[in-house]
Formats: sequence, structure tokens, C-alpha cells
Amino acid sequence: MKITPRLNFDLVAVEAEDTVHLMLELDAPVAEADRERPNANLEVVLDRSGSMGGGRLVSALQATHSLLGRLRPTDNFGLVVFDDDVGIPVAAGPVGDAVAQRQVLHQIGTGGTTDLGAGLMRGIQECHRVAADGQATLVLLSDGHANRGVVDHDQLAQFARGAYAHGTSSSTIGIGHGYDEDLLAAIARGGSGNTHFALTGDDAGAALASEVDGLLAQTVQAASLTVKPAGSVDAVRLYNDLPTATIEGGFMAELGNLNSAEQRRIVLEIDVPAMAGLGLATVCELELRWVDVDSMTSKVKKFPIQVNVVPGDEAAARPEDLEVTTELAFQRAQREKREATDKLRRGEHTEAVRDFRASARKLRDIDVAEAPAALREEIAREANVLEDLAAQSDTHDELDRMIAAKQARMDEHMKSRKRGRG
Repeated sequence: MKITPRLNFDLVAVEAEDTVHLMLELDAPVAEADRERPNANLEVVLDRSGSMGGGRLVSALQATHSLLGRLRPTDNFGLVVFDDDVGIPVAAGPVGDAVAQRQVLHQIGTGGTTDLGAGLMRGIQECHRVAADGQATLVLLSDGHANRGVVDHDQLAQFARGAYAHGTSSSTIGIGHGYDEDLLAAIARGGSGNTHFALTGDDAGAALASEVDGLLAQTVQAASLTVKPAGSVDAVRLYNDLPTATIEGGFMAELGNLNSAEQRRIVLEIDVPAMAGLGLATVCELELRWVDVDSMTSKVKKFPIQVNVVPGDEAAARPEDLEVTTELAFQRAQREKREATDKLRRGEHTEAVRDFRASARKLRDIDVAEAPAALREEIAREANVLEDLAAQSDTHDELDRMIAAKQARMDEHMKSRKRGRG
């Protein structure tokens, strides 16, 4: 994996406190067209509660039927369904010719209420049973709220976080306009997966297909970034909304899996103390760990981040890396988008509209005249997204506001967690 660290400023003034921002660019390896990939482990956890009628369940089952044709006979597939009870129509195991699994799909119908936690936990158990010490992907589809069993968001996210620690990533697909987007986003965040908003059953099928595409194209699994302040540096902060854990001397962020040729951007903020000596100074130590899928071997790369301490007049004329500055502004906009979405969900839609528009104006006010055209276009697109969200939220129609909140939550989740170039 190619790793490129870039600072917005690599010069700091002697005997002066400063704050610099680091953008870490990650480029996953490109999968060879004829590579022999490891067996995939896929578990679908499907809400079959009564509200999944009206074609939603049928569309999800049709999508599951189609994805079976994408898997090899030696790949593992399983299906868990839940309403107020949990069932396992397809026990996780090798796909084989997929005839038996497809026959089972035709027998699944809608049921009662929504014990989402039980379905999630049973799906995780199935992943661990067949994947052993290997990697697995769980995709949960639901159109509602957890209203039986475990319903606490943090606890359900912790289930997903624990599963990820043992090799299972969890993605979620919310169907329609009635599901709890905060809950599904929390599960996806804890499980280092993706979250999707599917307005219709067909949209849900497309989202499920995209998850299978990603699973089959993975070249990096279980990536994590360890960050430790160095020297007299007190604080290094992560801008991306990634799961983190405190470790001795710093923290560790979970990056999840990367697909073939996928690009990621991670932004860190570093408080640089006043330093008396001139020359290079290490401000933090980074360590990236991942599993290379082609070789199924663990990889580690350690590298220091250094600034150059120079006289004040030289620092005053320091050049700025516009791509790093722009990425910082982009990630700040994601935070503001999340805060505005929270207001929208609380019914404070006037305040949410104001905040979406204010965030768009901030992006448009960034001076990127000297930046490459692609960078200018990227900022303009994100400002347009924020303005569109403001327009969608500026209504007295509760359904339209609910849809806007779900679109905003999904957009923020993906851009903050799995942000690439362009």
C-alpha cells in the first residue's frame, strides 16, 4: 500500500506555538485481473418485520438471489432473518451450486416487530463460526427501529465493534424513510463498514450489490492507524469520524478494508509547542498496520512526522499545501453537516437550514484560485451538496425533512470515513 504524508505547513517558527495539519493519503494496491483471491465470507442479516411488506422484502430477497451468482462455490454465504424472532434460513457455509439457498429465499415472508439486536448478534456468530480467524463481511438491511430486545445505540455499536476486532466488518442498508439512521450509522461505524440510504427496495438491492462488489475487490483488510505524539507535543487530534481506541502514548484508529485501487484521506491536527532549537523536529509517530489480501500476510509501516523549525521571518513566508488545507475544510464541513442533521432530526429545521447554508458559504469562501481545477470543482460540488440539503430541509413537510436527514447522515458518514481524492 502506498502511503503519502503531507503537511499544510512543514515550517514552524522557532520559540512559537503553532498548529499544523497532516493529510495522510493511502492508495490500496490494484488487484490483478487473474489473481486467486481468498474465499469470501458474506453474511446477510435481513429485517423481515411486517413493515418490510409492499415489495421491500421481495426486492431484498431478489438482490440476495442475484448476488449468489457472483460468489464462487467455495465462498461462504449465510442469511439471518429477524422480526420479533430470529431465524437462519441459510446457515453460513460454502455456496456450492446455490440451488438450495435460492429455493429457501422463496419461502421467506414478512413477520412481526423488530428485534434488530438479536438479528445482528446472530449474524455475527455465524460469521465467526465459518470465518474462524479470517475476515468476514456482514450486511444488515432494515426499514425500521430496534423496538425489541437490545435497543440502545451504543450497545449495538459495541457489538459491531467487538465483531470487527475478531475480523467481521459490518455495513448497513436503511430502507425507506422510517428507519433509525443514527442507529444504522452507529453500527456501521463500530463495524468499520458502510451505511447506505435506500429509498426503495430496488435501491436496497443496488446497495447490497455494491457491498458484494467491494468484498470481492478487497486488496487490504483490517487496516489501522496508530498515532503517538512525540517529544513535547501534547495533542494530536483526528478529524475523520473513525472508531478510535486509547492506547499507551496515543490512540489507534480503525480504517477497515480497502478495495482495489481505493484511495483514502485521513486528516490529523497537531499542536506544536514552542521549540528553542532550529532544524527538524519529530512531532508524532505513525504506524499503519494492514493485511495484504493477495498474500494474506500482515504488513506494518512506521514513519515519523517532522516539521522544520526555522527563524520567524522564514516561517512567515512559508508556502501552504492547498490540498491539505482544502481537505481540512472539507472534513470540517462534514462535522457541520452532522451537527445540522442532528438539529433537523430534533425538529429544529430552521436552524438546520441556516447551518447547511452557512457551511456551504464557508466552502465557497475558501481561496482556491491557485489550486488545480479538480480541487476547485470538488469544493464547489460539496458546497452544492450542502445547499441542496438546505433546500430539501426548508419545508414544512415532515417526510421531506426525514429523507433529507437520512441523505445527509449517509453522505457525512461516507465522506468522513472513506474519503478519497476527487
